[in-house]
Amino acid sequence: MNILTGTVLSGSNNIFEVESVNEDEGSSFIRSCSLKSKRLKSEKKYYNPLAPGDVVEIEVEDLQDKKGQITNLVPRKNEFVRWNVKGRAPQLLAANLDYILLVTTPEEPDFRPRFIDRELAQAERQDITPVIIVNKCDLPMAQDSDVIARISNWEELGYTVFKISAKTGEGLPELAEFIQGKFCALVGQSGIGKSSLINVLDDTCVLKTGSLSKKYGKGSHTTTKGTLLHIKLKESLMGGLPGPVTNIIDTPGVRRFVLHDITAEDLALYFKEMAPFVGKCTFGMSCTHTTEPGCKILEAVYSGIISEERFDSWKRISEEIRTGGWCD
Repeated sequence: MNILTGTVLSGSNNIFEVESVNEDEGSSFIRSCSLKSKRLKSEKKYYNPLAPGDVVEIEVEDLQDKKGQITNLVPRKNEFVRWNVKGRAPQLLAANLDYILLVTTPEEPDFRPRFIDRELAQAERQDITPVIIVNKCDLPMAQDSDVIARISNWEELGYTVFKISAKTGEGLPELAEFIQGKFCALVGQSGIGKSSLINVLDDTCVLKTGSLSKKYGKGSHTTTKGTLLHIKLKESLMGGLPGPVTNIIDTPGVRRFVLHDITAEDLALYFKEMAPFVGKCTFGMSCTHTTEPGCKILEAVYSGIISEERFDSWKRISEEIRTGGWCD
């Protein structure tokens, strides 16, 4: 029996594609692997036991076997999750990331800054560096003052923001240079253009793309399961540099992103402009930051240190957590 270490590329129904690398030859081998036991040893219960990017140990009878059994999960550097409402459990989207790439658009589908604010909060909770990608910047709404203001606010908070167009190529060289050699995951709404973005970063990788519903302005799920892709960045994007690569997990589009393991009382800790004021109010940690005198967060809003838009976003998301009434 041979024990190998590999990386999960994708999986469903507890069957996972695992890639192991022969370090002597520099070649890789992909096996279809099942779990040796029904559950991996973990103190956490997830909707899915493994995610793209997970490193696992597998058993194979012969090194040329196309199948194997997963026996152990190597401890994760980090993990990005969301709450799966239908499954009533946290869902792993990706593991062991350098960056989480949060994709949005000014329109088609509609601009949803609170969707990004939720993802930012989850990234802060998981201690993963988020990067915001504003796709379809060639569309007219990219010049809308409200859209510009929200994007500028994210930049002022210190988040890295790339304004790009997968259609025209705007901003793609800067993005390609930034993610070169990194391990990332793309997360966003259905129809946001994640697959189109991958197609223009690597013209040898052709992913199916979808169109928006004319009636609802929402995208269809063209990516049905998360998949780790080894991207060969186009030389034209890298100034002629040959051979640059990056690793990107293309996650399925979601219509709503529900936070996991963040209470309404703790949410302010994951809004980076609010976190420094938490606990410093007159009523300390019991302050709700809504009407109390001596609330440092409210004072920061009144003085312009915290934007009214982000404060409103925090209030709405807090209420969603309390009531379970998730909306746009």
